[in-house]
Amino acid sequence: MQNKYNLPENHLFTRGDIVSIFSKCFGKTLGELDKNRVFDRTIANPKITGIAGDVVEQSILGYEPDSDQRPDILIDDIPYEVKTTGLRNNKKTGEIEAKEPMSITAVSPANITEEVFFSSHFWEKIEHMLLVYYLYDSDKTVKAADYAAFPFKGYELHEFNQSDTNVLKADWEIVRDFIKHLKDTYINPENEYPRISSELREKLMYIDTAPKWPNPPRFRFKRSFVTSIVKEYFNTKLETLPEEYDSFIEFDNKLHDLTIKYKGKTVQELLDLFLIPYENAGNLNKAVSEQIVVKMFGGASKKINKIDLFAKVGIVAKTICLTSKGGRTEDMKLLPIEFDEVSGAVPFEETTIFDYFMNHQLLCIVFEEKDKNQEFKDNKFIGFKRLSFSSNFVEKKVKSTWDSICHLVNNNKLKESNCYKKDGSLIYNKIGTIKTELNFPKSAKYEVFVRGSGSDSTDKTQEVNGINMLHQWIWIKGSSIVEMLKDKKYI
Repeated sequence: MQNKYNLPENHLFTRGDIVSIFSKCFGKTLGELDKNRVFDRTIANPKITGIAGDVVEQSILGYEPDSDQRPDILIDDIPYEVKTTGLRNNKKTGEIEAKEPMSITAVSPANITEEVFFSSHFWEKIEHMLLVYYLYDSDKTVKAADYAAFPFKGYELHEFNQSDTNVLKADWEIVRDFIKHLKDTYINPENEYPRISSELREKLMYIDTAPKWPNPPRFRFKRSFVTSIVKEYFNTKLETLPEEYDSFIEFDNKLHDLTIKYKGKTVQELLDLFLIPYENAGNLNKAVSEQIVVKMFGGASKKINKIDLFAKVGIVAKTICLTSKGGRTEDMKLLPIEFDEVSGAVPFEETTIFDYFMNHQLLCIVFEEKDKNQEFKDNKFIGFKRLSFSSNFVEKKVKSTWDSICHLVNNNKLKESNCYKKDGSLIYNKIGTIKTELNFPKSAKYEVFVRGSGSDSTDKTQEVNGINMLHQWIWIKGSSIVEMLKDKKYI
């Protein structure tokens, strides 16, 4: 059979072929599906990468991959890229999510400036995709051979709807136009290419570029965006907002309009305006801020992460309370520590904490308080700021904290000790137990630090190195947040 891509016969399929092939995969592991013994390569190469994708291509679909710039397969004469993606269960929510971002294709500064989106190499790679899912069924980093035990979870012939296509197009054009600007502005634009990843990160909604120059960067789907694709496949529905936003420019314009409309209103006034129920205004806390913002956007959910757009982009809502002079805010709780990643010696760049700081943005909902004794219900809404953590902050401040945690746990130097007053007497918790502390990084020396969280001091259900403790979370100092926000204008 002839085809314009000159693909061999074993790269050609019908939709019926695909259904027949993958319907036989359910309930089996990658090792059980490896009829062509792809895993034999891991004997001599225990750290080989991409083994799951190799099994899908060579043993399930039955073709040898090649490096030519052409589609992986044709399905009913339509070109498809085959992407194999690992999934995991989120320990906090129990929901399925993507294990990592999805690499798509090289950025290619030499060629991209001459392309338009719908004929670009990027679009050719993503217009039609065969997505194959397996469960990364381990809490630790494993060798390539251990992938054989991971179960096949599903597949789909994926095409993006118009809304997602619009966002992807806008993101891609931001990258293309920035590279064109560098070429038009500098005699040696190659010297400026490291800026592609660092300067564009907070402007891109669904994609990013990695690794950093001089390593050849590649377009990737953010992990949050891949997770949204996965959740849709597994029928986890998120709420869609009445309006669509193709770029952060449009999103910020909406935030600006909302600020003009609601600035100066108190928390209680906003709750009453949006008919958000509450029992006691005196007991209101920052948690209601997310409901307020969702209502501002015309949504109904209580949490921003239940909104389709916010989940795809990786936006995390955080309430900031500032004094009239713009100072003081509380330390900010961010994410739980994945101790399996600590003991599993996962490289920092592959950890949950790295992904959080690098690939999420904080939508800061800013309120003004007259003094620290003012009830939250009386705080006035000022506006919004979007905050992305710089690569420098992640590579220095966050990594320093992570390295300290790993050192303490993996070298058996984690210790629990009693807390004492200045006069040497023991400090007791409200329920009468002796207050203790761990020697994890603290806010006195670290901008990013560790603090336990639980219903009370007895909620010590987490065990690390034989020590029962509260669940430990990554926090950032309030003073650091205030300092970062000083450089950000209200949207």
